[in-house]
Amino acid sequence: MRSLHDIAAPAKLNLFLHITGRRPDGYHLLQSAFVLLDWCDTLHFERRAGGALSREDLGAALPADDLTLRAARALQQATGCSEGAHIRIDKRLPAEAGMGGGSSDAASCLLALNRLWDLRLRLPALEQIGLALGADVPFFLRGRAAWVEGVGERITPLTLPPARFAVVKPPRGLATRDIFSHPALKRDSVAATISGFAADPWGFGRNDLEPVARQLCPEVGEACQWLGSQGLQARMTGSGSAVFALLPPGKSLGQAPRHWAQAGWLVRECSKMEVHPLVGWAPSDDSV
Repeated sequence: MRSLHDIAAPAKLNLFLHITGRRPDGYHLLQSAFVLLDWCDTLHFERRAGGALSREDLGAALPADDLTLRAARALQQATGCSEGAHIRIDKRLPAEAGMGGGSSDAASCLLALNRLWDLRLRLPALEQIGLALGADVPFFLRGRAAWVEGVGERITPLTLPPARFAVVKPPRGLATRDIFSHPALKRDSVAATISGFAADPWGFGRNDLEPVARQLCPEVGEACQWLGSQGLQARMTGSGSAVFALLPPGKSLGQAPRHWAQAGWLVRECSKMEVHPLVGWAPSDDSV
């Protein structure tokens, strides 16, 4: 096997996000419910001898040492693999949106190179590598809607009905570190339960990061207000700046403000993805 093409890296939404505390090392303890969206980056991999790693940006330009290259390097280091790869990325997911684009790229990279390099690592081993790269990476490796706790390592699968969402991404992004370091951030939410969430999955809880995000990026509030004008209940996903709302059956969005398109706003209708396209590419410990 010399190449793998058209490898999807889907976005995610946080249906809610609560901060329940903070560990002594400074990491925040979270509770959230994640779903996958049918809005994806696309990656292509070519096997190279000699261990060299390189990347080509087919869409928006990425940082020189992005999470994809870091994931490939971490996989080499964890396995002693001497193979290399050239990675081409068609970047469609917005950065600093709270939609997990970088983490999703990293997860798809780990799964693809595990297969391309014939490493045969099982899913728990890939998750251990992925968690060191980013808290959301293990979720994307599992590839199904999930209840996520701790710092991203405690993952419980969820079964949720089909759903459509309106997603609005303001032109300005938000850096996760700026949100989590803000003194006004609420860090003491009472622990929730899956049964409580299951009673109202689309309206449960809140995003504890949103009040701080609105201070740092007022466009978050503007996006929520516009979705509200459409009769929808909006909230931010992740650390923002994207916001979303559940679309009832048959509902379509009205015309977005005219100035948004010229200013770089993104408005999109998406569907919940039932399973990640790469589910099964690495066996789990409980697989037969």
